Amino acid sequence: MANLDAIDKVITKTMEVMDDSKYQIYEISESARTELEVLNQDLSKVMSEIDKVINIVDDFEIKFRDARNRLSEVSRDLHRYGEVDIRKAYETANSFQIELIIYREKEKNLKDRRDDLHQRIKNIEGTIHRAETVVSQMNVVLDYLQGDLNQVSRILETAKNRQLIGLKIILALEEERKRISREIHDGIAQSMANLVLRTEIVERMLSKEKYDSLMGEFVDFKHQMRTGLEEVRKIIFNLRPMALDDLGLVPALRKYLQVFEEKYAINTSIDVHGQEIRISSAMEVAIYRFVQEFCSNTYKHANASQIKLGIFFEDETISISLQDDGIGFEIDQMDQKILEGNHYGIIGMRERVELLEGDFEIRSASNQGTQITMKVPVNENEEKE
Repeated sequence: MANLDAIDKVITKTMEVMDDSKYQIYEISESARTELEVLNQDLSKVMSEIDKVINIVDDFEIKFRDARNRLSEVSRDLHRYGEVDIRKAYETANSFQIELIIYREKEKNLKDRRDDLHQRIKNIEGTIHRAETVVSQMNVVLDYLQGDLNQVSRILETAKNRQLIGLKIILALEEERKRISREIHDGIAQSMANLVLRTEIVERMLSKEKYDSLMGEFVDFKHQMRTGLEEVRKIIFNLRPMALDDLGLVPALRKYLQVFEEKYAINTSIDVHGQEIRISSAMEVAIYRFVQEFCSNTYKHANASQIKLGIFFEDETISISLQDDGIGFEIDQMDQKILEGNHYGIIGMRERVELLEGDFEIRSASNQGTQITMKVPVNENEEKE
């Protein structure tokens, strides 16, 4: 009981400190949002001024060209025009030239100001994003700590690894939401904003009848549309590989390994044994994510050059064998590494297999690579599903 009271005091104090820190970070985030709103207003004003100055520059270019033509005309025909006409034409041309130089310099300064505002806005958005991430993680931890104290004590005493992976999974889910939000903001949202800007440029060109420049703008417009479409397809694929539903587990894994090999320069191979069958959608996803987790861990930690995947279809089971030729690690040291904050990927893979009521085995040693196998049961109902 004394241990529970001590744990309760530690958790309560930790929650108070984290709650206070959370609101301080929230205030920083709100201050950054206020500054961001001011910067966006300044940017809108600068963009409006740029449009006005560009129109003025266009007008002065026309006037300066006409004035130069007039000066050339009176200079060639001295019999027809006197000294007063020549001086007047020269002063007019010179005046327009000075005005043109002044407004061109103003246009340059405004564009520099616009670029500076863009950079500051980007930095502020990064600060807001980091603050939101920290607050989100604190909320997750606070919710976790606010649970039943007896449950926390039981986890501490009987399943330390499960406590760690439980918190890691919650944080991973929150990070996944943040990642999707960030991908939409930095990808398709930016592309759509750029398309709006391009549309405004095309409108100005049409109003000024600059048809010779429109083709280039339409080419850029089409390129931006394709980029946005690619971003949307990428987000959809990361959420749920469509090949998994359309083609099945093996073709989806072949495609994934091909993309993985091209992206990370790690050779991959896949061997299929037995007659391939369709299994439940949930199990296909679980096996697919299992392979993804292994490949991700190999790229991040193993310093490997090759990954081998074996799939074995049997009467009542499916077995998956994954092997790399990386640096490996000592199995008897894995529990200690888990406590130090490493090898969460392996715990996640083991948890996936246990949820499927399967068997999990890992073999590894220093400089001898790593091999992980899973065997999960497949019953008749799952095959029909």
